Amino acid sequence: MEHKALNPRLAVYPGTFDPLTKGHLSITSRGLMIFDRVILAVAKSTPKKTLFTVEERVELAREVFREQPNVLVEPFDGLLIDYVTRRGAGAVLRGLRAVSDFEYEFQMALMNRRLARDIQTVFLMTDYKWMYLSSTIVKEVACHGGNVKGLVPDEVVSPLYARCVARAREGA
Repeated sequence: MEHKALNPRLAVYPGTFDPLTKGHLSITSRGLMIFDRVILAVAKSTPKKTLFTVEERVELAREVFREQPNVLVEPFDGLLIDYVTRRGAGAVLRGLRAVSDFEYEFQMALMNRRLARDIQTVFLMTDYKWMYLSSTIVKEVACHGGNVKGLVPDEVVSPLYARCVARAREGA
């Protein structure tokens, strides 16, 4: 594979972002204190059952970050490290909520390091107010009629509730 020169000031923040939460926004904005640009890389293939399609997740994230030119939102598929290399990024940005996140993230970082030694993984601890927050919990609350305002960006609230209602009608 042909390698671009790596830009140490460019980071890729990968995830399913199904849906994008305030915790994701916090990691992105704090990542921008370290990096000049962050690519929010929306995973197409995931073992998780997603509520939104990859196209919808990308569109929602682009809407949320529409006024932040230093945040680029793109879909990606395949090995993360291959995508990061193709984009020429020098780092992978990841958020950690708890010790339970650390074990999985540590394994992934070590494998990525084995595959591409020049690409660094940067972990940011989540803000304490988002420690409990995950996309899975947000979906669960929203789809059972709970209030998720303040947990997700405003642009996500209506589409999230609408998708939950549609899912309930489908019997999924």
